[in-house]
Amino acid sequence: MIFSSDNWAGAHPSIAAGLSARASGFDPAYGNGDLDRAVARRFNEIFEREVAVFFVGTGTAANALSLVSADKPGGLSFCHRESHLIEDECGAPEYFMGGSRLFGVDGSLGRIDPGALASAVGRFAGDNVHAGRPAAVSITQATEIGTVYSIEQIRDIAAVAREHALPLHMDGARFANALVSLGATPAEMTWKSGVDMLSFGGTKNGCWCAEAVIHFDTARAKEFGFIRKRAAQLFSKSRFIAAQFSAYFQDDLWLETARHANAMADRLAGHIRHSGAMRLAWEPQANEVFAIMPPVHAQALQDKGARFYDWLTPHGFDGVATGEKLWRFVTSFATTQDEVDRFGDLIG
Repeated sequence: MIFSSDNWAGAHPSIAAGLSARASGFDPAYGNGDLDRAVARRFNEIFEREVAVFFVGTGTAANALSLVSADKPGGLSFCHRESHLIEDECGAPEYFMGGSRLFGVDGSLGRIDPGALASAVGRFAGDNVHAGRPAAVSITQATEIGTVYSIEQIRDIAAVAREHALPLHMDGARFANALVSLGATPAEMTWKSGVDMLSFGGTKNGCWCAEAVIHFDTARAKEFGFIRKRAAQLFSKSRFIAAQFSAYFQDDLWLETARHANAMADRLAGHIRHSGAMRLAWEPQANEVFAIMPPVHAQALQDKGARFYDWLTPHGFDGVATGEKLWRFVTSFATTQDEVDRFGDLIG
């Protein structure tokens, strides 16, 4: 009963087979091979336009380097106050930006409030050299606490960014999970709603190690190749990342794995709703479920083989009583109905 993280899951068999198929032979290096180019064309098809695709090894690199490409001296990048960028990147964005800063913005349940964003950006408008100046906006889709921005909400954030001539970045470590949750197309959830660049994650959804930075403005992307190389993220044998994405997209495997992970989260949430030992903190929208229970109950479940993490209570959320804690459960392509139901028996 492993609900610790979708990072704990292995690689999907089809993706492992795709890697094995490319293990022999020769192919041009540094993204110039036939498979690299074919995968780039596939990204164009998926997003219904020409995009610039840059493979990287980690989501941290994808996020940090995306913001580097939008940075300026004294720059500030605006994101949710409890976003992955702020809470879980160990200062990598600021490190790669050479001293520029992240600025946290309020919003309920992991999503930036457009009004709060407008106020935050407005605070730094003008040419006050002492305060710094706005450089970019970033949203996380799905968010750090398993909620999802609707298309309308993305457009509202994009409108604020456009008003201040700021590029909008999307941290899409769980991009596919959010996409199938909304029932939207990749184009609708990104550039058609005002997103300029995307950290496209595959690792959490069945890949071994496959992340990409997608620039929808190909003119802006001209400098990114140098940014990636300088950050030591240009893989020589990039065909092995391409091989993962090739299998990931084959017959829409990426959407199938995301639907399965989300369905397992829904099933898990159903068990929690009928449990006397714990309760849902809020309704899940992707593949993360957050529940409230006393630590003693959590320890009893862990002693019986369940694996999950405690979580910091979001700012402004008052649903956790004294003697209780918030706990996170994550499902993946590898989660089975059997292990979800076995957990349901434990809490039933």
